[in-house]
Amino acid sequence: MRSIILVVVIALVGLAGYITTNLPTTASVVAGEVAPDFQLEDTEGNQVSLAALRGKVVLVNFWATWCPPCREEMPSMERLNEVMAGEDFVMLAINTEQKGRTVVPAFLKKTPYTFPILFDDKEVVQNLYGVYKFPESFVIRKDGTVDQKIVGPLDWSSTKTIAYFKGLIKG
Repeated sequence: MRSIILVVVIALVGLAGYITTNLPTTASVVAGEVAPDFQLEDTEGNQVSLAALRGKVVLVNFWATWCPPCREEMPSMERLNEVMAGEDFVMLAINTEQKGRTVVPAFLKKTPYTFPILFDDKEVVQNLYGVYKFPESFVIRKDGTVDQKIVGPLDWSSTKTIAYFKGLIKG
């Protein structure tokens, strides 16, 4: 009986070791760190790089069409984008679906938005930022550091939120 238990314990330890060394790891980006650079394609086929936006406040939002809270917050993101037009501000909505290039155009036909939507269909940036809940957003200061990480939907067009972004822009 002891030998059976020993074999089971050894097998479980081996399995645990295999799982921990072979699962993809995602580091979580936190406030105060420099935001990892990325380059993704937008819906127009243009390459968008985070590094090229240095000197602007950037809102990076990870979302999916199947996510009700993501769809819920998008109208307020559009309003924020309209209010911040002409400011040193850029919004990047990163779609994380593997079939995003197929489903996003149909989604945008029903609900058009003017802010840039990028495709992360291989989950490279999602893993780079450690995103696993949707929506998840990162506010990046002009110097490239993360000011805030927000998990869950937000009213991006509230007076308080707009004042927050305008304050970041002023420095």
